[in-house]
Amino acid sequence: MKTINIFGVTGSIGLSTVKVLKQHPDKFSINAVTGGNNVKLLAQLAIELNAKYAVIANASKVDELKSLLDGHNIKVDCGEDGLIRVATHEVDICMAAIVGYAGLKPTLTSLKYAKRVALANKECLVAAGELFLATKQKYGCELTPVDSEHSAMFQCLQGSKTSEMEKILLTASGGPFRTHTLAQMQNITKAQALNHPNWDMGAKITIDSATLMNKGNELIEAYHLFPIEADQIEVVVHKQSIIHSLIQYHDGSVIAQLGTPEMGTAISYALGWPDRLELNFERLDLFKIARLDFEPADEQRFKCLYLAKQSLVMGGTCGAVLNAANEVAVKAFLAEEISFLAIADICEETINLAQSRDIIINADNLDDVCEVDKQARLIAQSLL
Repeated sequence: MKTINIFGVTGSIGLSTVKVLKQHPDKFSINAVTGGNNVKLLAQLAIELNAKYAVIANASKVDELKSLLDGHNIKVDCGEDGLIRVATHEVDICMAAIVGYAGLKPTLTSLKYAKRVALANKECLVAAGELFLATKQKYGCELTPVDSEHSAMFQCLQGSKTSEMEKILLTASGGPFRTHTLAQMQNITKAQALNHPNWDMGAKITIDSATLMNKGNELIEAYHLFPIEADQIEVVVHKQSIIHSLIQYHDGSVIAQLGTPEMGTAISYALGWPDRLELNFERLDLFKIARLDFEPADEQRFKCLYLAKQSLVMGGTCGAVLNAANEVAVKAFLAEEISFLAIADICEETINLAQSRDIIINADNLDDVCEVDKQARLIAQSLL
């Protein structure tokens, strides 16, 4: 049996991972599960999965977690230090599904101790891509992508040489405002932005999908994960979310990976690769889908996608600045403190100010990245 840590077990990716694992109880043994604030669900899942450790990131809830797990042989820890401690456990697989920048340190630590990191956290590569991959290389850790789009790319590359790639076609649903004009976007509400047409996700990533920041993050991820230049990655709006991504090769062939809009397949492939785990999930019915539509992404209406591309051009810690600004802005939007379109405006102005203040640098270590993140958040906060 393979041992596994599930970071972010109470989130949407974590819960989907649990569904996959429950279909293969003979293949995986759970070492640790972690959660942010949902202490009751964390305790429930720790018991169900027979985990050895349970860690709650919100340290103020550790006593409640201990009480809920009283009588069970499950060790309890808390806070960022607790996350780091379980990340140092030598396991076969770490499912890295903590949302946001908070997942960087535990995931970076896991690269040193886990045999494989199944990467669902986007911010590791967006904020610290070069440092993250250098650490992976140094410690020989396998890295398998969990995002449905990057899993699709990974699957399309099986049996082919990466040197034969000509282009990556990164698909995007377009979100709930795909056909909206900028004028129509002026008064978008939180409830409207949280109503994604295809995917069931957490609040932060759902907003990112609505602004297309999520797609921008995925473009940056693809740049770091695969040996390709930024101008060889094209975003294609595909409203049905059936084709998860495509690889175009230098002989003109285009290979696509198709599936229903759920995370089970991508998660199981990240855990089981090079094998495929059998899954009892809904199968794709092409006759029911009937048609597949494609259109270019509009970077004028969805400025976050443009900013993500620009962060690759600028290089250095621009990705960390963009990520920090976006996290601050999305939190403010969810609190109904700013408008929907202000998210992109705050991100753009934060980058401009960070550049003028020499905050965008070539980071040599995690401390540098953390300082850039801190300064960018202060700038973004001042713009609210």
